Amino acid sequence: MTKPPTELFSTVARLMKAKDARTRENLQDLWNGYGSIIRVDLKDAAIPSVIIKLISLEAQASHPHGWSSQHAHKRKIKSYEVESHWYETHSSLYPSLCRIPHCYGVINTESHRVIVLEDLSLAGFDLLKSEPTERDVKACVNWLAAFHAHGLSKKPKGLWQTGTYWHLETRPDEWQALAAGTLRDMAASIDLALKRCPWQTIVHGDAKIANFCFSTNLPTVAAVDFQYVGGGSGMKDLAYFMSSCLTAEACFAKESSLLEHYFTQLHSGLSQRGFGDCFQEIEEQWRRLYPLAWADFYRFVKGWKPNHWKLHAYSEHMTETAMDLIKSGVFDC
Repeated sequence: MTKPPTELFSTVARLMKAKDARTRENLQDLWNGYGSIIRVDLKDAAIPSVIIKLISLEAQASHPHGWSSQHAHKRKIKSYEVESHWYETHSSLYPSLCRIPHCYGVINTESHRVIVLEDLSLAGFDLLKSEPTERDVKACVNWLAAFHAHGLSKKPKGLWQTGTYWHLETRPDEWQALAAGTLRDMAASIDLALKRCPWQTIVHGDAKIANFCFSTNLPTVAAVDFQYVGGGSGMKDLAYFMSSCLTAEACFAKESSLLEHYFTQLHSGLSQRGFGDCFQEIEEQWRRLYPLAWADFYRFVKGWKPNHWKLHAYSEHMTETAMDLIKSGVFDC
């Protein structure tokens, strides 16, 4: 756990108009030693607790899979800058169907950045799940569809121009690690086809099951961790989400129903925004990009950790489908 600077708690207390602020529990260490997520109790404040994301700007940890570099460090620091900007500027504009924690403020020091967030457990979103039920999966897909509907055609100002943490331009080392062959050769074409789609939205960029908070009583979910939020096709989030919680067999079995469910929800959200007349065109384009979204993520994982469990029969099948589509000239890349 990253030890919070001594003066931090008095700063949080002032921000929240509390008499005192103290750590209750360390919820999670950030990836690669960049900080901690901490639940902080507030004394005599309007709310009993907040969550702080404590980020060390000077961290230079050793990557667990050997991917430490100055390039990786700069990417990680930028991701926290993007996340801070997202919470301060964008997040409050999203509807309740894609629930996001309220941001009370961002505290900056020479060595740390601290994002002070709503404690979602106070709103009933107090559960994390690694083995979701079908209802849980659909609740997350509902969130993604609502998020993408709201972000359609919006510019990613202050965010990643291309969202997702595996974006090719930010992962040259992992691309270099790929064995020579078709996937390595076609990586840029897959990336370009995803970028060239006329209908772009704002994607979460790390929409894995671990970043969704569930409730015992509410049918909706909330999402956290917006370090890689930015522009892209909604299929990138959907494919990545499925990869995070479904086996190869489940992906094969549920592909059709989950895509149908996603697009039904997306249609509803787009109709509310006045994009209903464009829906058929968006659906056609994004369905065609679905295998490419899988291949894009597969390319990263294959270079990053070639024995990863996500490199299974379904992701390989989607990647082969994507490469066949590129070869056929469908995307003119």
